[in-house]
Amino acid sequence: MRVIFMGTPEFSVPVLDALVDAGHEIAAVYSQPPRPAGRGKKPRPSAVQARAEALGLTVHTPTTLKTPEAQADFAAIGAEIAVVVAYGLLLPQAVLDAPGKGCINVHASLLPRWRGAAPIHRAVMAGDAQTGVCIMQMEAGLDTGPVLLREATQIAADETTGDLHDRLSGMGARLAAQAVAQIDRLSPVGQSEDGVTYAAKIDKSEARIDLSWPAVTLARQINGLSPFPGAFVERGGQRLKLLRARARDGAGPAGEVVDAAGLTLATGDGLLDLLEVQPAGKGVMTGTEFRNGARLAPGDLLEG
Repeated sequence: MRVIFMGTPEFSVPVLDALVDAGHEIAAVYSQPPRPAGRGKKPRPSAVQARAEALGLTVHTPTTLKTPEAQADFAAIGAEIAVVVAYGLLLPQAVLDAPGKGCINVHASLLPRWRGAAPIHRAVMAGDAQTGVCIMQMEAGLDTGPVLLREATQIAADETTGDLHDRLSGMGARLAAQAVAQIDRLSPVGQSEDGVTYAAKIDKSEARIDLSWPAVTLARQINGLSPFPGAFVERGGQRLKLLRARARDGAGPAGEVVDAAGLTLATGDGLLDLLEVQPAGKGVMTGTEFRNGARLAPGDLLEG
């Protein structure tokens, strides 16, 4: 099938690869424009652009699709279908209508739960027991279109957004290839209006945590914000990123080291095992490695 692929971050790349491997003609790839990155702030192409160029595919990086010129260029490609995965730009109705079989979207949640920009983060932060991937027929609303395929997966207690991101990306690639192959045989199922939630974009202000919060809340926040932007506390004027945690029963003064082994803290309600951390200017290490290096003993406070 003649396909336009639209995506930007690393999450989208396996889907592009799956469509190429399935033998579809990728007539064009759309991705957001290169952004300044690194110390020199030089424009860096998105993960999708880099992969598409490595595959020898034609890449378009418009700043908007709202202009008549951009819409005419899109329609002129003559695609049968467009596959959209975390593209990041609004698709006007003229773009949605251009491919003969429409535009389908790979969305990393069990719609209608977690429509919007950050469904993986929000599922982990909310403590959801499961999430998944939906292949959706796109329409003008925000992730409101009927669902063509869906698959669920459990979320482990100490699973991070990074872990789930990679698993859901692989699921999305498999389901997208299946949807394109079966597009004429799939029956769209409209989304229920019950259970709608919105996955707002992650704000960096959410990353600073307070050890007086309950351990369950802290573990969800830490795992949900890992690896980016990374939850943190301040210790001795330095930022300590907390990248993986697990809550359990227990008590003690909030922020106090309570065990003789590992890095376990008392919180406002329960105990928090810090399984992975990253001190400023250093690599990721286990909580035990950090505790030994910092010479923390039971009764010491992590913050301050």
